[in-house]
Amino acid sequence: MRHSRVARWKLLPLLTGVALAALVAPSPATAAGPARDADQFAQAKAFFGAYDDTYYKGAIGKTGEPLKAALHQIISRNTTKLSYSQVWDALKATDQDPAKSANVILLYSGRSQSKNSNGGGANQWNREHVWAKSHGNFGTATGPGTDIHHLRPTNVSVNSIRGNKDFDLGGSELGEAPGNRTDKDSFEPRDQVKGDVARMILYMAVRYEGGDGFADLEVNDKVGNGSNPFLGRLSVLKKWNAQDAPDAFEKKRNQTIFDTYQHNRNPFIDHPEWVGKIWK
Repeated sequence: MRHSRVARWKLLPLLTGVALAALVAPSPATAAGPARDADQFAQAKAFFGAYDDTYYKGAIGKTGEPLKAALHQIISRNTTKLSYSQVWDALKATDQDPAKSANVILLYSGRSQSKNSNGGGANQWNREHVWAKSHGNFGTATGPGTDIHHLRPTNVSVNSIRGNKDFDLGGSELGEAPGNRTDKDSFEPRDQVKGDVARMILYMAVRYEGGDGFADLEVNDKVGNGSNPFLGRLSVLKKWNAQDAPDAFEKKRNQTIFDTYQHNRNPFIDHPEWVGKIWK
């Protein structure tokens, strides 16, 4: 029995490309329509559900704080931590443009930009801490400061505008990144990545519970949290998670981090419904 489980576990990364391709490429037998959609959903669910018997086994059937505690243990176990300099190369792989392998997709603008155009210049891309690093004062320290589950390529100027603001609705639209809005104390990302942002924030609130020398990161239903280890607005993040389901890009990113870099997963990409089971 033990041998069977290990063999299955080793096969999972090999099947990743097949499962993710099913989300975006029609099969010959179902070229279009509801039948194709149902077939692709079933294939993807079958693949990612396979982790329930192995990786997520200790979390299945739990809700509330017991689920949060179980997931914390799971995603904190046997991980590899990157240095801040290693994050550059990792993001070039995790956020690679599927249509142009020499480029990355920038989180807020959605722009495809050369992987080599990274740095601090106005037209370059840099490493955005989606959970703002001042919320808990962890900076770029190895751990929360280098966790690529919440680090994403973004336009330098847009990153600067977002700053350390909490997430909420409203504000003025950004000229350089249409669809994104900001006001004095909050930032609203474009619709296509609202769910991505929510799931990254909620991952951080589960992964970092204060037992590893860093602050206990928690979400709340406020904005203007400053340097406190909180980030909001929870009610809005929950809606974004429900409105913008994980797509093929987000799922492939999660898999790449698991297979190649940190060897842990964002559970809310695999199970978006767990958000409502923890934060009711």
